[in-house]
Amino acid sequence: MKVLLVDDEVGLAHAIARGLRAEGHSVDLAHDGISGRDAAQEGGYDVVVLDIMLPGLHGYRVLEELRDSGVTTPVMMLSAKDGEYDQADAFDLGADDYLTKPFSFLLLTARLRALARRARTGPSPVLRAGDLVLDPTRHRVSRGTTEIALTPREFALLAYLMERPDTALSKLTILQEVWDDAFDGDVNNVEIYVGYLRRKIDVPFGRTSIRTVRGVGYLFEASGG
Repeated sequence: MKVLLVDDEVGLAHAIARGLRAEGHSVDLAHDGISGRDAAQEGGYDVVVLDIMLPGLHGYRVLEELRDSGVTTPVMMLSAKDGEYDQADAFDLGADDYLTKPFSFLLLTARLRALARRARTGPSPVLRAGDLVLDPTRHRVSRGTTEIALTPREFALLAYLMERPDTALSKLTILQEVWDDAFDGDVNNVEIYVGYLRRKIDVPFGRTSIRTVRGVGYLFEASGG
């Protein structure tokens, strides 16, 4: 991969670059928002890794300007902020992934490879179940004419379920597939987030798209409920 890494923590940036280069990747560095934006706009990168808190130009503004200028290169945001609203802001502006500091180098490289693969195979298809629509590329969900705001975790969970319609999935399987590898919580988190989803995509519309399968977990109705 050819990677552009934009981060004002010089020591961290060089450490990441050394690791990526050791794996055979090409890495260019920028330490402020303006030079990072200019480099990304020149093109030629497989992935851009973009810190949020940058001097010169905020990372969100860099991302917004890249997307406004037609740059479609996958962008992974880096931040010490781990709130879901922070992540939602990044995705709404056009980010493709979000990684919270501190992170493992193994996880970083795995997610960079995934971003590059998705870029090569083209945008993910829009998922539909009745009048429920999930657009992975635009990071939007709607039911009928009503747009539904989801947090990044809710979005990832719904996408996972919609990709496997009419299939009973255990809570453990969902936890392993939707949550990060480093997450050490229990399966009750799945139940909590299914509840969040139901209150947003089903209850206001009088639908039941996510059905509880006793003794197993959950099943997403292909009809959308």
